[in-house]
Amino acid sequence: MDALDLLRGHVDPVPGPVTEAVALVQAALADPEADCLALIAALTVLREVRDELAAWEPRLITAARECGASWASLAPALGVTSRQAAERRYLRLRPSPTGEATGEGRVRAERDKRAGDRAVSEWARRNSAVLRQLAGQVSGLDGLSGPAQRHADRLGAALADNDPATLLAPLADTRDHLRTSHAALAERIASVTEHTEALRRHTQDGRKSPPTGG
Repeated sequence: MDALDLLRGHVDPVPGPVTEAVALVQAALADPEADCLALIAALTVLREVRDELAAWEPRLITAARECGASWASLAPALGVTSRQAAERRYLRLRPSPTGEATGEGRVRAERDKRAGDRAVSEWARRNSAVLRQLAGQVSGLDGLSGPAQRHADRLGAALADNDPATLLAPLADTRDHLRTSHAALAERIASVTEHTEALRRHTQDGRKSPPTGG
């Protein structure tokens, strides 16, 4: 069974503009009497279809990943030979949330982001005791306001995670709620947050020496 037969068994075909456009292009190619205007129109339609299909690919990859497909299983479908090449193709195709105009720019941005995440995670592991102590102090506070208590509860739940890096975001979320009632604690959280943000930026920028502190 080829891919088209497999697809027919899972979805119902829906006629649409792309189907009609492909049929018109095929008709123009098959018509020995097609004039220049018709052929140029067919080329224009073909470009529009190509653009439409190109927009579908990252959406399909995203959907497949969300339902559990591995990069290794996606590689043959994308016409590449490795999981790394499959992921790289996806990064080149998908719209950029940070504004990179080219596919290579998106690949670099994603790699920079991951490098920053790894650096922060490594710092968190080295400073696990400090982070857990700070999170324990916040989650054990009494008399907090409703919003502050909700953030403190989330922080307490994060303490159960083995990865101390999961404490960073909920810690940062509690900072503004503690500025008035627990200023010293809020200041310690601010120091941690500012350091990890600086570390992330520093790693992404590719500087040679790490920021001081920690």
